[in-house]
Amino acid sequence: MARVYTPEAHHSADAGDRERGGLLSRRSGGRMRGVFGRWGGEGMWRRGWVLAGCAVLLALAFLLHAEIPNSIGNLGSLWETFLPWGGVLVVVLLVLAVLRRSATALIALLLPALVWVNLFGGLLTDKTGGNGDLTVVTHNVNAENPDPAGTARDLAGSGADIIALEEVAGEQKATYEKGLDASHPHHKVTGTVGIWSKYPMKDVRPVDIKMGWPRAMRATVETPKGDVAVYAAHLPSVRVQFRAGFTAEQRDGSAQALGEAISRDRTGKVILLGDLNGTMNDRALAPITSQMRSAQGAAGDGFGFSWPASSPMARIDQIMTKNADPVSAWTLSSTGSDHLPVAASLDL
Repeated sequence: MARVYTPEAHHSADAGDRERGGLLSRRSGGRMRGVFGRWGGEGMWRRGWVLAGCAVLLALAFLLHAEIPNSIGNLGSLWETFLPWGGVLVVVLLVLAVLRRSATALIALLLPALVWVNLFGGLLTDKTGGNGDLTVVTHNVNAENPDPAGTARDLAGSGADIIALEEVAGEQKATYEKGLDASHPHHKVTGTVGIWSKYPMKDVRPVDIKMGWPRAMRATVETPKGDVAVYAAHLPSVRVQFRAGFTAEQRDGSAQALGEAISRDRTGKVILLGDLNGTMNDRALAPITSQMRSAQGAAGDGFGFSWPASSPMARIDQIMTKNADPVSAWTLSSTGSDHLPVAASLDL
């Protein structure tokens, strides 16, 4: 049956559409007011004072990290070792502040965020440049490396002029010599550390870092740009234990001894390659870091974490220089070790 159009029906339909539209608008508006209403008013300023206090404490922990005492379990050094990861705590507090709907906490979070950016923002930019006069690599090859031959092959093909190795186990020494001597004919192994060079070396000797057995050495490398003192070092390991805390006392003493040896070196240009079992932020390495530059910090891209190789969380393998300018710094691909090799190009 055909529907008959009448003006009354048309007006009735329009009224129905307006009523349905108004209802949808009121529902949508109600939901929006509900969302923003929970943030509005004085409540958003009254909530979250505990979170705001945590944000201020975190900002102070960033800003005054060097003042956190080491007298209790080397807590200060432990915090400084993983200091960049403190940014994760900022994110956690941000999520909690949003869930708490606290404007007070959100504003307070600006403090640790700004301090973190001030400390590490420069590392987030790519500062790598071109090729320098000298390319160096350091790698803790791991005494239990299941493929030392493959590791040596990778390092030989890295393009480095000088290679320093740490944790060279006695039974694997010949394997590294066989894999590296063709490309780097000048080499010396002292204890469990070694230096391989494309250029002649002289004045090669162990460096006493107060361990009772040799885990550091130095050599003068005769580069085309002049003599360079090259140190290879493997500082004592550190552990985090429930009762003892961050056990780093032996590492700290070795860092002091190594720093003194470098300060007495009169070669002019000095390069330190090694596994220092500490980051540039750790105050315990100040005897070294106070007189040398980090290649990664000066010319790297990102944080350059090197350990553990499977999921790097800290850069404890360092390339540092004195009177030589880093041009580029980077990490190499994983080998059979639990550390990543790190490399740098230097301008002499």
